[in-house]
Amino acid sequence: MLGVRRTHRGACGRRHPRQQAGDETGLLLLGHGSAPHPDDSNGSDRQLQQRDRHQPEPGDPLQLVFAQARPGDPDPDDHDRDHEPLEQRPDHAERAVELTKNSFSYAKLTADAPGIATRSVTGVTTNPSIFAVALADAGAYQGQLRELAAAGASVDEAVVALTTEDVRRAADVLAPVHERTGGADGFVSLEVDPRLARDAAGTVAQARELAAAVDRPNLMVKIPATVEGLSAIADVLGEGISVNVTLIFSLPRYRRVLNAWLTGLEKARANGHDVRRLHSVASFFVSRVDTEVDARLRAIGTPEAEALTGRAAVANARLAYRAFEQALDSERWRLLEAAGAPVQRPLWASTGVKDPALPDTLYVTELVAPHTVTTLPEKTLEAVADHGVIAADTVTGAYAEADALLDAVGAAGVSYQDVVDVLETEGLEKFEAAWDELLGSVRSGLDAHR
Repeated sequence: MLGVRRTHRGACGRRHPRQQAGDETGLLLLGHGSAPHPDDSNGSDRQLQQRDRHQPEPGDPLQLVFAQARPGDPDPDDHDRDHEPLEQRPDHAERAVELTKNSFSYAKLTADAPGIATRSVTGVTTNPSIFAVALADAGAYQGQLRELAAAGASVDEAVVALTTEDVRRAADVLAPVHERTGGADGFVSLEVDPRLARDAAGTVAQARELAAAVDRPNLMVKIPATVEGLSAIADVLGEGISVNVTLIFSLPRYRRVLNAWLTGLEKARANGHDVRRLHSVASFFVSRVDTEVDARLRAIGTPEAEALTGRAAVANARLAYRAFEQALDSERWRLLEAAGAPVQRPLWASTGVKDPALPDTLYVTELVAPHTVTTLPEKTLEAVADHGVIAADTVTGAYAEADALLDAVGAAGVSYQDVVDVLETEGLEKFEAAWDELLGSVRSGLDAHR
């Protein structure tokens, strides 16, 4: 979520080669929005009750802010392993918080060339795959690894020490952004051990540990939105820790995330925490839905099925935003809002276009709405800056069309529930594989100093 304000010219639709997955850049749209009612997961897989929604008034600001973070080119939430390795970085400060492969680094941020003042950096997100790549550069971590090995640290202890140090440094760099925006931006996200995705108590315990280790107000602990993770999300928020909810694919699960967020705010108030400082985003994954749905539609092979390709992901995300609006249109939220609580912003994750037949800005220009955050891989960021056309709102007037599209996908023979179940399972597997790689890099580094 590192932000860059840009002026956009040209027409949307230029096609680029398949986007890779790995690092994260983002787009933040600030403005006046409406709100959601978090019902539980009961009911239809897709259908959400349509409610009256607030339409932004003429002149309501929609401020476009790009965000980019961490090394390389790909989509950070995808955790794919086809991205290029980092070049050698001798300076400790340049290791895991590099923004783009050659021109951005943590060190350059601190020197502000380019940095917070010149590129409007608004946040950073991390993930295990990026840390694994960075830690493979043993030179950048030699000092810490030597100290940790001498202290007899386990691999898990070393991972926590190394990652929290990087995140702490990034949080300090972004502290002025956090202060200037009244605590709304300038966050750094740090993910819990993905092996805890099915362990609510373990997730809460590690979130508490990470928050204490980083000890910065602009930290978000990243927690996967598994069924088991829902209670953990509420409990972590209830302890006054800001949360980035990740790995959301389905509408029913997102409604439960919204419920967990509101429950967490209520717990935080009951526990005496200042909810005005308690922030959260909900990372709803986009492109992977098209990848999975389109493969199934093409396997069906009918002209009707083929005509539906490249459309399900945007429809799914738009209906997620409807759920967001519905959650804010509730007495439950209004009580929390009156106490000063900020909204849980929808975050569009996995926005790199995988199909070269689709416009390379598709998952950005078609998902513009108030309060949203969009994370972009570098190529997508540059594509949007070059020729993306950003409209005031491309979401709130398209709910009926989105419902009809997903109905048509289902009628063609593609099971929505099976798609999202597969995507969640695969997502967790990718998280765990990246974590195993990270553990391996740290283990090798420690062994070299034993």
